[in-house]
Amino acid sequence: MTEQASTGLVSQTYAGLGAGAGILLNLNPQLATLQTEQNNINQATARMQVTQTVMTQIQQIAATFVSDMPKLNNLSTTGVDTVAADARAALTQVANLLDTKQGNTYVFGGQDTANPPVPLPDNILQSTFYTDIKAAVTTLSTNGAAATSAQTLVVAGPAGSSPFSPYMSGGALSAPVVESGEGSTIQTGLLASANSVAVSLGMNSTPPTSTGSYMRDLMRALATIGSLSSSQASDPNFASLVQDTTTSLNVVSAMATDVGAMGNNQARLTSIQASLGDTATALTNQVSAVQEVDMAATLSNLTATQTQLQASYRLISTANSMSLVNFLPAA
Repeated sequence: MTEQASTGLVSQTYAGLGAGAGILLNLNPQLATLQTEQNNINQATARMQVTQTVMTQIQQIAATFVSDMPKLNNLSTTGVDTVAADARAALTQVANLLDTKQGNTYVFGGQDTANPPVPLPDNILQSTFYTDIKAAVTTLSTNGAAATSAQTLVVAGPAGSSPFSPYMSGGALSAPVVESGEGSTIQTGLLASANSVAVSLGMNSTPPTSTGSYMRDLMRALATIGSLSSSQASDPNFASLVQDTTTSLNVVSAMATDVGAMGNNQARLTSIQASLGDTATALTNQVSAVQEVDMAATLSNLTATQTQLQASYRLISTANSMSLVNFLPAA
């Protein structure tokens, strides 16, 4: 009883639980599984929230240049250089955003969560990806807008000069998932170099005007704008290249599709987590009923037993001091 009063447990061993041991042996593994699933969902939803925040920033960057592109044809040569500089800065910003981490996890890294999707993002203007696009834009007056756009599309495509990590540049990509607690998995992230469920505009046009990835298309457009120079503003091919680049910048709707799908998954996980919590509470109550003592009753019984023991000790002590001599008549 003293042990029960100090620990709050019926017994600290299964043997002391009697018939209740079987119940604990059945319920404890279930509770452990539920706790693991809840922890995994907690981590996944935290990463999803970070991803949503980053995607909002990238969407704003894309929307800003979409609105600015029609003005590019009417800018002075100095204005063209200013927009080009802004595009280069935005490209570096996007590269860094794609390397966002939540804890030790790169949220856009797919299954390769330990490595940055864009290696050395601050040096992307020195990467083969950017320099190849810049080289293509430099030949605008010679090759024309259509050929220049086609070349930048090849550079930015999966078979081109990828700005991404070897994993992100590969073909077999899969987004991170989490066990849903329903015997299935739910996608919890987006990929830096590939769409999730969205289909990029321009993929089915002839010729294609999209790489099939809204992030590749955005980076291609920013690299193209960033490669323009004031000396090209009077080139007759300039306006056509600006128009083609504007088309490749129409990625906001595709981004919104993937962000919306991830938001739906996030809401689904929140609902599943609540259900798992209710189940865990019910199982915990069952375990408590078997494993934990009624503290009020235990303390009452302990006090009563201590009183009885003290009384018995006094009785035994008195009995030990009794002698038959005390009851015999004097001679």
